[in-house]
Amino acid sequence: MSEYLAEIVNEEEWDELVNKADYTTIFHEWGWLKAAENYSKAKLYPLVVKKNSTPVAIFPIFLTRRFGLTLAFSPPPKVIMVYLGPALISYEKLKQSKKETILIESVKAVDTFLKGLGADYVRIRTPPFLLDSRPFNWCGYSVTPQYTYVLSLKRDLTKIWDDLDRSLRRSVEKSKQRGVSIRDGDFEDLEFVRLNMKRRFEEMGVKLPEDYYESYFKEIFEKYYPEKLRIFVAEYSGDVVGGIVLLCHKDRVSYWFGMSKTSIKGVYPNDVLQWEAIKWSWKSGFKFYEEIDAGDDQRLRHYKAKFNPELVPWYSTSKNLSILGKVGNTVYSSLKKLRGGL
Repeated sequence: MSEYLAEIVNEEEWDELVNKADYTTIFHEWGWLKAAENYSKAKLYPLVVKKNSTPVAIFPIFLTRRFGLTLAFSPPPKVIMVYLGPALISYEKLKQSKKETILIESVKAVDTFLKGLGADYVRIRTPPFLLDSRPFNWCGYSVTPQYTYVLSLKRDLTKIWDDLDRSLRRSVEKSKQRGVSIRDGDFEDLEFVRLNMKRRFEEMGVKLPEDYYESYFKEIFEKYYPEKLRIFVAEYSGDVVGGIVLLCHKDRVSYWFGMSKTSIKGVYPNDVLQWEAIKWSWKSGFKFYEEIDAGDDQRLRHYKAKFNPELVPWYSTSKNLSILGKVGNTVYSSLKKLRGGL
């Protein structure tokens, strides 16, 4: 019997380990996981891998039944969580050999747990900064590298501004001169951003449910606003013309969603929103500003790269746990096409 075992823990133990683990995101927090469970209807398994009785990794998994198959996800589909996956306790303090062993054994322990539940297919999307994808390969997963954009705030603000693309700096200055202003938002503004996102997907021909994240956003707002969830709104000539939603966790601020297109000529509220969000993050003492990227839309790179961020990898991994697993992969691909978002 392996000395590494995955087991379910309670909220108190989970949150304590999230604080100790490296590479966690706000998506790893208990409150967010439960909101995702409520909205997705997938069952949450807050797994902790322990060596003997010592926790070495947290590994949240969601299980759902579709078309007679048991599918395991981290994160679950359609809750706008780009990544989730494992986070290892005090990982950065470990020697390389220990890092590799713990990650390999953690993946194996979770596989064993999922097989015990009769899972047919598993898809795990790892958090950024966890650079080593080899343990997933070694454990039989297919691995696809993806990248998110991260801007270091550990510099003078003037240097960050100077490193932006010249055209971006001009559009920010021009928009401010013409009267674009930015203010803090509230729940009403969150609804504005949500409905704009819904309208954008509908214009693309995506069929959406009527509620489209309404209850999900409300629960997230009530749990995390304003300490860990911030809303910035752009106004022009007295009207709201754009908004973004930011997530704050440990030393990082992440741009989650927002920034709908505007038809107003000569002003660029989205550029001002992003720059003001970066300024706020820097002044608030955060070390990194992330433009969360799923890596599945090449068009977005043209805009996001203008901020001169660094590419930070994360990995999309999947594995068939039974002979029916290939069907599970087909089911997941079908789910991606339904209802806009991740």
